Amino acid sequence: MIELGVLIVDDEPLARARLARQLGKLEHCELLGEAADAVEALEQVERLDPDLVLLDIEMPGDNGLQLARRLSQMDSPPALIFCTAHDEFALPAFATAAVGYLLKPVSAADLAAAVDKAVQLNRSQRKLAGLPATPTVPAAARRRIHAVSRLGVELLDVGEIRCFIADSKYVVAHHGRGETVLDESLRDLEAEFAGLFVRVHRGALVAAQHVRALHREEGGYRVELDGVGVRPAVSRRMLGQVKALLAEMA
Repeated sequence: MIELGVLIVDDEPLARARLARQLGKLEHCELLGEAADAVEALEQVERLDPDLVLLDIEMPGDNGLQLARRLSQMDSPPALIFCTAHDEFALPAFATAAVGYLLKPVSAADLAAAVDKAVQLNRSQRKLAGLPATPTVPAAARRRIHAVSRLGVELLDVGEIRCFIADSKYVVAHHGRGETVLDESLRDLEAEFAGLFVRVHRGALVAAQHVRALHREEGGYRVELDGVGVRPAVSRRMLGQVKALLAEMA
């Protein structure tokens, strides 16, 4: 069973090739892609949604520590294992919540141990994020959301909202009457409405009780919701949870 999708970020092709060979011998891992710098890495993280990033520190442009800080600010960030030739960066590296710090040349045993730790964390995260069969609104959560637009103040009943989709600096709430732009973050909405809305992708939360079907389309899976035409993308690492939710609601 594949449990971790992995992205390798290193500006040295030989270092990437060595890590790729070692990963190929480990269970529970799938190499999703490679990147040579921070810009390419960010694009790959958004597109591939990896569970784990193997990250060098010294690279052209933003270094690995700077990239790690940017990744940590994302909703549902991947786990990080630093793979570097420099031992002096260990303290700031672990300040980014890295799960491992390996010195080059990385040994197969050290990589396996660090990856195993990431696997255990991933299992724990999935367990904590288990999807309930009968979602309820948390007692402290709002029943209505205030949205300010050119038309004035709009009140959205939370029960009408089918999904929240991240769009640049804003979040778009999709409901039966259309779309409404919110000046809120997915992370805050997920925390407030835990149990009612569930994450299916780094950029999408859906109303659990309105999930109707899961469709495999070109480029991946999308979830069908009643009452709206939008079909949010489902990331590879959230796919199992969405399938479990549909099974419980059947």
